[in-house]
Amino acid sequence: MLQVGDAMSQARERLNIGILGTGTIFGAYARGLSLFPHLPVVRIADLDQDRARDAARQWRIPAWGTGEELLADDEVDVVVNITPPSAHARLTDAALRAGKHVYVEKPLAATMREALDNLATAKETGRVLGSAPDTFLGTAGQTARAAIDAGLIGRPFAGTSFVRSSKAQTWHPDPSFLFQTGGGPVLDWGPYHVAALVNLLGPVGQVAGATLTAEGEIDVTAPQRRVERIRVEVPSHATGVLRFESGALVTMMYSFDVWDTELPHLEIYGTEGTLQLPDPNTFDRPVRIRRRTDDAWSQLPPVIERTTPEPPKPFRALGVADLAAHLEGDDHRTSGEFAYHVCEVLDALQAITLDQGPVDVASRTERPAPALGARRLT
Repeated sequence: MLQVGDAMSQARERLNIGILGTGTIFGAYARGLSLFPHLPVVRIADLDQDRARDAARQWRIPAWGTGEELLADDEVDVVVNITPPSAHARLTDAALRAGKHVYVEKPLAATMREALDNLATAKETGRVLGSAPDTFLGTAGQTARAAIDAGLIGRPFAGTSFVRSSKAQTWHPDPSFLFQTGGGPVLDWGPYHVAALVNLLGPVGQVAGATLTAEGEIDVTAPQRRVERIRVEVPSHATGVLRFESGALVTMMYSFDVWDTELPHLEIYGTEGTLQLPDPNTFDRPVRIRRRTDDAWSQLPPVIERTTPEPPKPFRALGVADLAAHLEGDDHRTSGEFAYHVCEVLDALQAITLDQGPVDVASRTERPAPALGARRLT
């Protein structure tokens, strides 16, 4: 049974969930939300009605149909928008105007203009807008945060952040959206890394770097593929430096072209030691530390209870539970404003060239509050 060691487990007001989209990640949301009894999924919708019907039967969801029907359903309190990135902004806007609170998959929107418009609509309608990623709410993100806050590695001054290809063309039936506007390694994987980094180090002040595309077209080899070959329309390899307002510098590489590497996912370097974090697309793997005086790496004890069930399976839901807890008065850790800052950093990174030099990030956000009840590290 799920044990969430913070305020998300304390929110108990029932909120009915409607999910827009029943694609690849739907099962992860359905599985995750099933572990929060106060957040029942009451309706789902998809352009592919057969897929929506099959998903409803598989997960015993009482209603399915079109997006219009979902938004018109007075029983739905919160809309979870897990459609392709190019549809995020339009459907988020429609859901907010229909009187629903909205939690949207990353990225918040495909463009910064659309993301800003969604924030304005949320303010206009008095609805709450939240967005993925929420993985930093797991034990790894919270334990690393507690270690930094406790000064276990001294003053954090630098870090590294590396992403290699997810090899989506070998398993996704149609990964076209990953290589079109709103996709690419920067917007697909980058949100997990930048959200984790902002949780640890605070807001980003400047971005510098460059991008390239190694191949203009790629073959799709997934066994159940619906397409044979797709065009690469966005940069597929990005490298750069993030300068945080704290002064810390993080070297990063986000790539769909690097097939394999043994580089660490995330490391934070402090004046007294190093933290090594697991893949920030996961929740509950160990965090390791090695201080200046240590002879070897050691594993930090988690500061909150495990947030995902055993054995590990694809899982999403903590951000939706975070939004629900916020409606009851808790901090909103996965807020639209937080997601907007992450998106602006990634938008700058995807468009940047070496000739430009550093680009200022205009938005600011607070470091998300630590999980309520998280234990201190000493």
